[in-house]
Amino acid sequence: MSSVGQYLSREQLQQLRGLSAWRGLGAVAWSWGWIAACFAAYAAYPTVWTALAGVIIISGRHLAVAILMHEAAHGLLCKNRRLNDFVGEWLLAYPTFTKMAVYRQIHFQHHKNTGTDADPDLGLVKPFPITRQSMRRKVIRDLTGQTALRRYVFIARLSAGLSPAGSGLEGNSLLSVLRQFVRNQYGFLITNALLLIALTLVGIPEAFLLLWWLPAWTGYSLVLRIRSIAEHAMVRDPSTALGQTRTTLAGPLTRFLIAPHHVNYHLEHHLFMFVPHYRLPLAHRMLKEAGHLDEAEIATGYREVLKLATSKVDDLAAASPA
Repeated sequence: MSSVGQYLSREQLQQLRGLSAWRGLGAVAWSWGWIAACFAAYAAYPTVWTALAGVIIISGRHLAVAILMHEAAHGLLCKNRRLNDFVGEWLLAYPTFTKMAVYRQIHFQHHKNTGTDADPDLGLVKPFPITRQSMRRKVIRDLTGQTALRRYVFIARLSAGLSPAGSGLEGNSLLSVLRQFVRNQYGFLITNALLLIALTLVGIPEAFLLLWWLPAWTGYSLVLRIRSIAEHAMVRDPSTALGQTRTTLAGPLTRFLIAPHHVNYHLEHHLFMFVPHYRLPLAHRMLKEAGHLDEAEIATGYREVLKLATSKVDDLAAASPA
């Protein structure tokens, strides 16, 4: 019996497998629709409040776009592989300074080596639990753009053919470095140029930085961190299928802001990588009814996970008398 067959019947697995292009591409339209709505609200009422609301909403929509790019990397947006990859690259990866082909290679290593030293995502969750003071510093770095700076410098240097952890041009000419960057990031340059042109034509060119890239440099870093903590930090046993990752239950508002497209059902995704995001809740119900989740990593909410993540006691505080 296959590993997935240990949990659900063949009929249940078949029910979970089906792909719907309408639902997959509809999710892409839904996420970009919210982004467009924020731009439209700011264009109609260019106030501090519409800008602030846009930053908050689009921070979560950056994660939504990333989640759907992850879906496309798994080939789960639609059955047509060419359409799946085209949408994944041009509507999801390129606009956010990502290359889906590169992400796909790295991400599959994460699935293959979850929780081991070979897991490329291990550094995101290995330090936990930490103290509240340490978490506060991380949040400040996220919201002030320091985390994003490291992320985008890494991508930019890698795209330019330079050592991601290095500095300077490393003996290369500026022209050769720029040429390499353009060859690797032409999709990013084209999609962002089109977005800037569109926003300029409707009279809000400042929204390109204010409502598109400011959220990417601030709130997105924070929701991305929360997601990473919830999925893999402080799990019981990374060597087992039910203990290597966590599902975090969430209400409608939380799902909209920090857990879009059912990303909170991460245990189900790791068990059944062939299941599209809109069927992960069904997979969760099937597993629960079969009794498989009794010993699994299931959190009742993100507050519970963050409380666990900041449960380490400061050494000085622990040494102080009560």
